[in-house]
Amino acid sequence: MLMKEIVHKKLNQLQATAICGNDISSSCLYVSALTILYAGQYAWISLLIVAVVLFLFRKIYAEVVGAIPLNGGAYNVLLNTSTKRLASLAATLTVLSYMATAVISASEGMHYLHGIFESLNVTIATVVVLILFTGLAILGIGESAFVAVIIFMTHIGTLALLVLASIWFVLTHGLDTFHINWQTPIASGSIQTALFLGFSAAMLGISGFESSANFVEEQEQGVFSKTLRNMWGIVSFFNPVIAILLISVIPLTEVGKNKESLLAHLGETTGGSWLAWLISIDAVMVLCGAVLTSFVGVSGLLNRMTLDRILPNYFLKQNKRGSHYRIVLSFLILCLSVLFATNGHLESLAGVYTFSFLAVMALFGIGNLLLKYKRRKLPRPERAKGIAVVTAVAFVIAAFFGNMFLNINSFYTFLKYMIPALIFIGIMLNRVTLIRLLIEALEYFYQPLRKMVILSNRYLEKLSSEINSQEFVFFTKGDDITILNKVLQYVEDNETTKKLKIVHVKKDTVDNEALKKDLEVLDRAYGGLDIEYIEIDGVFGPEMIDELSQKWNIPKNFMFIASPGNKFSYRVADLGGVRLIM
Repeated sequence: MLMKEIVHKKLNQLQATAICGNDISSSCLYVSALTILYAGQYAWISLLIVAVVLFLFRKIYAEVVGAIPLNGGAYNVLLNTSTKRLASLAATLTVLSYMATAVISASEGMHYLHGIFESLNVTIATVVVLILFTGLAILGIGESAFVAVIIFMTHIGTLALLVLASIWFVLTHGLDTFHINWQTPIASGSIQTALFLGFSAAMLGISGFESSANFVEEQEQGVFSKTLRNMWGIVSFFNPVIAILLISVIPLTEVGKNKESLLAHLGETTGGSWLAWLISIDAVMVLCGAVLTSFVGVSGLLNRMTLDRILPNYFLKQNKRGSHYRIVLSFLILCLSVLFATNGHLESLAGVYTFSFLAVMALFGIGNLLLKYKRRKLPRPERAKGIAVVTAVAFVIAAFFGNMFLNINSFYTFLKYMIPALIFIGIMLNRVTLIRLLIEALEYFYQPLRKMVILSNRYLEKLSSEINSQEFVFFTKGDDITILNKVLQYVEDNETTKKLKIVHVKKDTVDNEALKKDLEVLDRAYGGLDIEYIEIDGVFGPEMIDELSQKWNIPKNFMFIASPGNKFSYRVADLGGVRLIM
């Protein structure tokens, strides 16, 4: 039965920027202190290097999403250029990153609030924040965007006020502090080491940049590239500028003492207690906004994974507002379990956030290279140069190992969360095989309970049959036997179905006898697949896809095409989710 499509109002540039921007723009609250601790007076240079790397990723993301404008981020590009297993790895890392971001942001926001109201219980307040944003996400992305915009504009205004106050302080008090800090010996021994360690730590300041690609389908046409530009501009300006102002106003010896609320300390020094109080309130709001980014991003990603049958159809259920509330509630449960499992001590969870985020960025860059190599003909509005992609990925990998050097225990914590998550995904990808093994185990061990075994087997056989009964469609232009063989091999390796329709939209003058003979050969070669060849008169396009999807009761994401060339009349997004497998 086809689900009734619920039409959402698309997000404009400000709304999309705000949802992602609250995460990436909140980075200055912690990344400034972190970078100064490792890079000292050269922190601003490390942050400028991060800005350059992020500029490279602008092109990388723009090319990928321009070519395949579908939700899922790194998962989406790897799904359309490699295998489900590699795509699922990227998705797992993304979910872990969102989980860690949500819990850490909510907790850190409540720590800032605790500094104002000392009687506040941080753990309980964190739970309340997570529940509130769960409710907001369930209400719908429109309501989420409205709140995100308010938080975002307030935050940008507060940062601008802090920058102006700090500049005025420097103009009126001179650069004595800057000169003292600049002449301070480097703790790490050399400028190169300081810059590298500072860069590794500062790369955490671009978290949120990847989120926009996970809900691109909810954005208006042309908004995505502008969102990337806006986020890059925010990070490239505020993070280095604030770092320079910090070493111009605050002695390096005081940074470590005030690392938990360094910007509030800067505000108190340059503007007084009122500015420190304003920054603390702003920190609470924008860190909570980063929680919202996680909920919105994970909803788009997990919905896509469910449509691709990696996760159970249970998650597809929508409320009247079109929100996938089961995904949101499940994510809340996951976040709360992590919060209580760590007893509110979230330093260890920071490792999960660090390494999963950097791994996702690297995999996205690799996905871009695969797109260039395997989908050359696919039209795209922008192209990133290959050397730029390799350079960006190399910098991310360097930051990954740099963070391992800074805190190897955090990496071990990351593995503790990563391995169980991969096991779960592995079970979901191989659930048909596991069901068969379970059937055999029941038949072997439970002969005395024959009746129960029979009933269990009937249910499991029915479940297995339902999974295998899903039909897939491949639209062919009369491809030669080599391409058709690759298509059948892909379906056999990546999908659990046993039924495939080969559809050719024919022209009157075309002789399809050679194609039919090729398919007869392939039908014998792939005995495990039930191949049906269908010829249809007409013109291939979105209308035909819609008609066949309804007629055959086959979702569009179970329909495949080869990569179209520049002469193709439609964008990939116009086809409603049809996948590229060649």
